[in-house]
Amino acid sequence: MVSRGRAVALVAALIVIALLTAASTVPRMSDVAVFATPAIEPQVVDAPSSPAVSLSSKLFRSSSDAVVVTDSATREDWKTVAETAATRHVPVFAVRPATSADVEAELHRLGTRSVWVVGAGETGFHSTSQFSTTQVSTPSADLAGLRGNPAPDGPRPVVFAAGPLDPDLAATAAAGGTRLVGVAVPDPRASGESVRALREARGTVPVIALGRAFGDTPTFARNVEQAVTLPEIPGGGQLVASGRRMVALYGSPGSPSLGPLGRQGLDATIARVKGIAAQYQRVSRELVVPAFEIIVTVASASPGDGGAYTSMIDPAQIRPWVEAAGRAGVYVTLDLQPGRMNFLTQAKRYADLLAMPHVGLALDPEWRLKPEQVHLTQIGSVGAAEVNATSDWLAGLTREHRLPQKLFVLHEFDTDMLANRQQIVTTRPELQTVIHADGHGIPSVKMDTWRRILVDLPPNVVMGWKNFYTEDTPMLTPSQTMNVEPRPFFVSFQ
Repeated sequence: MVSRGRAVALVAALIVIALLTAASTVPRMSDVAVFATPAIEPQVVDAPSSPAVSLSSKLFRSSSDAVVVTDSATREDWKTVAETAATRHVPVFAVRPATSADVEAELHRLGTRSVWVVGAGETGFHSTSQFSTTQVSTPSADLAGLRGNPAPDGPRPVVFAAGPLDPDLAATAAAGGTRLVGVAVPDPRASGESVRALREARGTVPVIALGRAFGDTPTFARNVEQAVTLPEIPGGGQLVASGRRMVALYGSPGSPSLGPLGRQGLDATIARVKGIAAQYQRVSRELVVPAFEIIVTVASASPGDGGAYTSMIDPAQIRPWVEAAGRAGVYVTLDLQPGRMNFLTQAKRYADLLAMPHVGLALDPEWRLKPEQVHLTQIGSVGAAEVNATSDWLAGLTREHRLPQKLFVLHEFDTDMLANRQQIVTTRPELQTVIHADGHGIPSVKMDTWRRILVDLPPNVVMGWKNFYTEDTPMLTPSQTMNVEPRPFFVSFQ
């Protein structure tokens, strides 16, 4: 039988053992669940000064260690930092006067104990009482002592950022196990890569946009839904002018006199325009997409049936060219020369072709006659009301058929050709408007035309440039064309 004294001693010993056991199993900082999992629904996160800080606030609950990089860090330093972030799973922040306060606040939120400073110079932190700092002179060696976090598990977000990606943002994304997607413009529909990332995620992982440039959360969520569900255009994505340029052959099938597009058969034309696009790709940072600009209504010198001074080609004759172009990754723009008809009436004739995802529309006001005008005697023109009626119809067709954004080209070589140009609506999200300068001649004359057309441009337009094989003396080379400012988005050849 155990005596009362021995029983008390035994209980006390058991309590001590229990306390020691509990103490030995208290998790270290690096063993705590440090990663947050945002909600699955798409969301936009403010990124006022440091996208890396904004992303850290979504990915990390805590981190005992973090890396801070000053402006004096070298490319090799950044390489080591990126590798460390990816293997040790710690956030990384570039610190400069504009970001130091936000970085310091994030370190406090994370409960960071050790800050590893890569690069010379001050961090600009006001209070470091919470954490110790270690100035790193040789990152490959000194960061070896950094205390990491466990590898993230569970669904990790897809994160979108616009413009060049900051190295600390890329490192923090890698540390948090996220897929970081850079887009040329703040829209998830901008590229084939961004669309692929969303389709692979497809409601199974969170989707985050960094910065209010992506719009509010409902706008971003709507664009995500379109990226996942709408067809893509040649070059990928669903935005016509994002991160790409187009190079087009102009003309009409079987009509050599109307332009180079009609001077060879279909397969040869595809090969020819791809060859020109390849020449431009060598001098363009952006992807160059080959294109056709097919004249489907042709201005005529005689009145013809109905006195319209235009001939409308049967859409069935154009369809094989449009379909083959789509299969070959060639964008198509249907060009209208309406004579005394109006653009909207002619556009509707080609509604079935325009309902294809890789087909846009071009209006050529030079060939839009008033009732008493004739071609080659007067230069035509069109008012804003007719242009707007046509673009409104085209935007509606795009919405109805759930299509990607369409190219909407307005040709111009004289400012009178687009009357009331400031009243033309260029903000329809379904369309990307191009003002296409059609001047020809010696380079100085072409540049004079270009500069006139640039004056008081409507908002949200991109520019087009035309090179003429015979009328330009000499015709600009790809390098010379890409040196025109602003750099043309759409370059056509006639």
